[in-house]
Amino acid sequence: MSSNPQRSASLDIITFGESMGLLFPEGVRGIGQGGSMAQSFGGAESNVAIGLARLGCRAGWCGQVGDDPLGAGILKALRGEGVDVSHGKQTNIAPTGLMLREAVRGKVSVYYYRAGSAASRMTPADLDASYIADAKILHLTGITPALSGSCLDTVREAIAIAKNSGVKICFDPNLRLKLWTLEQARPVLLELAASADYFLPGFDELKLLYQTDDKEEILRHLGELPGTVIVKSAFDENWIVKGGVVETALPFEKAPQVVDTVGAGDGFCAGFLSGLAKGMTLPEAVRIAGIVGSLVVQAQGDWEALPTLREVEAVLHRQVHIER
Repeated sequence: MSSNPQRSASLDIITFGESMGLLFPEGVRGIGQGGSMAQSFGGAESNVAIGLARLGCRAGWCGQVGDDPLGAGILKALRGEGVDVSHGKQTNIAPTGLMLREAVRGKVSVYYYRAGSAASRMTPADLDASYIADAKILHLTGITPALSGSCLDTVREAIAIAKNSGVKICFDPNLRLKLWTLEQARPVLLELAASADYFLPGFDELKLLYQTDDKEEILRHLGELPGTVIVKSAFDENWIVKGGVVETALPFEKAPQVVDTVGAGDGFCAGFLSGLAKGMTLPEAVRIAGIVGSLVVQAQGDWEALPTLREVEAVLHRQVHIER
C-alpha cells in the first residue's frame, strides 16, 4: 500500500552501496615502491551521503561492511559526519572491501580488492522497507548492481519498495568497466535508468550506453525515459532533459584550480539532491550541483573535499574571502 505523498519524511535522502577502505602512498612514490601509506575510505554512495550532510540535509546510508577495523572505522566516520547509519550493518561472513590508489606522473590508478566483500553479499533481505519508505528520495548508483547478482536483486527490491511508498528515485549510472563489461552493464543500467525519477549520467556514459556519439540520437533515446535526465559534462554544459528535449543548459561552474578530480561526480550528485530536498527548482538544484563539483576538484580526497553549505553559499553569492 502506497504511503501518503504529503507525509513528513524522517530523512531527506537514503542511499546504500559499497564503502571500502582506501590506502594510498604518501609522497611521490607509487604502490610497491616503499614508503608509508595513508588510510581513508571511499564509496560513491557514502560520499554522496557525507556531501548531503555537509549541505544541511538529513542523509542515511545503509550499506554492509565487515566486522573488522575498516568497517568499524567507516561507520564511525559516517556517523561523525552526521550521516544516519542506524541501518548500516557489520557482518562476520566477509571482510570490508579495500582499494589502493596511486598518482604517479600525473596518472591516477586504482586497484580494487572487493571480490567476495561484505557489500557484495547484500541481499534483498538486508533491506528495511520502512526505512526506505520514510525518506523523500532513494539514491542509487550503477556500482552496486555490478558487485554481484544478489546486489542487483537488492537494488531492484529497493526500487520496488520506493515506488510502492511514493519515494522518488535518483540514479547515477557511475559506469565502472573494471567491475563488468559494457555488454554486461548496458542492459542493467538502462533498466535502472527507466525506473528513475531523476537520471544523472555523464555525456560520455551516454555515448557508451547508447553506442553513438550523435547528440540528437542520444536525446531521442533519453526521450523514451519517463523521468527527468540531468546530463553532466555535455559540451561544457550541464543539461536538464525532459521528453528528449534540452529544456535548460547551464554552463560549468569554473574552478580556479584543479587539484584532484576524484569525487567530483559524487559532489555534483550531492549538490543536486540537496537542492531537491530543499524544494529548489531543477535549474537551481543543478546550479548548486555545479558549484559543489567545482569546489570538490580544488582539494584532495574522495569525500574530504566535499564543501559545507556555507562554502557553497559563498560561491553562490560571490562572496570574497578575507583572511583576518
